[in-house]
Formats: sequence, C-alpha cells, structure tokens
Amino acid sequence: MWKDFFYFTKTERQGIIVLVVLILGVLLLPNLFPLFNRPKEVDTLKQEKFQKEYNEFITSLEEVESHKKSKNPTSRPSVRKEITPFAFDPNTADSMTFLSLGLPAWMAKNILNYRRKQGIFRHPEDFRKIYGLEEEQYQTLLPYIRIAEKIRSKDTVRLLTIQNVRKDTVFKYQPGTVISLNQADTTELKKIPGIGSSIARMIVNYRKRLGAFYRIEQLQEIHLKVEKLRPWFSIAPDEIRRINLNKASVERMMHHPYINYYQARVIVEYRKKKGRLKSLKQLSLYEEFTSADLERIEPYICYD
Repeated sequence: MWKDFFYFTKTERQGIIVLVVLILGVLLLPNLFPLFNRPKEVDTLKQEKFQKEYNEFITSLEEVESHKKSKNPTSRPSVRKEITPFAFDPNTADSMTFLSLGLPAWMAKNILNYRRKQGIFRHPEDFRKIYGLEEEQYQTLLPYIRIAEKIRSKDTVRLLTIQNVRKDTVFKYQPGTVISLNQADTTELKKIPGIGSSIARMIVNYRKRLGAFYRIEQLQEIHLKVEKLRPWFSIAPDEIRRINLNKASVERMMHHPYINYYQARVIVEYRKKKGRLKSLKQLSLYEEFTSADLERIEPYICYD
C-alpha cells in the first residue's frame, strides 16, 4: 500500500522536477546578483583610485614648482648689473675680462675659439667678426679696444713685403715693344701694361672664335680700348684661318661670331639648290645678309 503512496504518473513526475528547479532557482538567485553587479563596482573603484592618484600627482607638481620658484633667483625680478667698459686687448684678454665687459660666457668662448682658429685681431674692426656679437655691443666696446703696436707693425711689414714681391715678379714690356696679336699667348699678353689675366683670356678666346684678328679695331668687340693697345700689336694678313663656304656645316659656320644660324642655313640651302658659291654677291639678295654683314665676314671665308 505504501508503494501506491509513492507512485507518481509520468506527468506528475515532470511537474515535481519543474517545481524542484524553480525552488532551487529562487534559493540561488540572491547569490547571483553580485556576479552581475561586480564589474560596475570594480570600474567605479578603479576610477576613484585613478582620480585620487591623479590629484596627488598634481599636488606634488605644484609643491615642487613652488619650491623651485622660492629657490630660483630668476623667478624674481632681475636687477641688471651695470657694466662699466674699460680698455682691453682682444688678443690677450682672458674669459674673465670678457665677462667683466658684460659679454655672456658663451660669447667669451667664441672669442677664444676665434683666436685659436683664425689667429689674432689686427684691427679693432676685426672684433665685429665674432659670432653672436650684436651691433650695440660692438659699438659700445669699440672705443675701448686696444691692439698692441707690435701686431700692427708686423701686419704692415708683411703687407708691404707681399706688395713688393708682386711688383718684382710681374714683368712688363717697355714702351716701343711690339708683339703679334694673333701669336701671343696669355703669358705674353699679360706683359703689356694694362692687360691682366682676365683681359688676356678674353683676347685669346675671342681670337680662337674668329680664326685670328685681321685688324686691331676688332678688340672693341670685346670692350677693350683700341687706342691704348694699338702701339703694342702687329697683325700679319696670312695668319687668318678661313671657312670654306662650300664645305662647312651649319655648326661650323655658327661657331664664328660673324655668322648666325639663319645665315648659315641660307648658305647651306643655296649650295643644295644652286650649287657652289663663288662670291658673296650671290648672297646679297637674301634678307638675312646686309652689306655690313658681308663686308665683315669677307676676310674669314674662302670657296675652295
């Protein structure tokens, strides 16, 4: 009979199981709430901890800054020390002297470096070369700069010696000397009074382009004064190198100062269409050539 009491149908057993699950869920539910709420509490704790540490850090910085200001004299209104300039020699003065003159330590170091690398100050104006020296500082110290007389005298003797050596080594022709304008090189040209290295190179370079000079007046084309140079030069008519108009290319003719690109093209086209050139009169009908052009190039051309 007791078996009948504990006997349940299938539906009753399922109901009992569901009831037991619900009871267990109700009993365990309070214990599950902390698990869901814990992350928020942890985040809040972390944020509060961070805020506390940040506030402590800012407070410590403010304390350090106030401590520095109390010890640092630059934080207080600075009183500029009045400097009284005095006479000094920049070649012998030490760093303390420059500091006493009101110059900063880094500028005193620059002056000593200048003396070590560049040598000595020969004139008071050389003091302006110091890197970082302001114009106001330079003008203030300039009246007090004293250069030793020994240095000035050595500098003067050295300059005069160099000038005398240069005068002795540069040889010039005496008046009445005549040289070939088309044969002289730069060394010989520099022996003419008034001609230096640059003018000598100008003459030689222009002579190469021309194929030699055929008269002294051509020196005017490179801006030289012919009347002063005329007594020193001679020209031989057989020294000119001529251009064969029946064979020369456009590039060869263009190299000459008296023939431009368009004139060279006319000459080449004439040869192709009409044959050999025998006279410059054959080119006189072309607008590219003026009578002055033909007269100027005549000494420099040939036909064979």
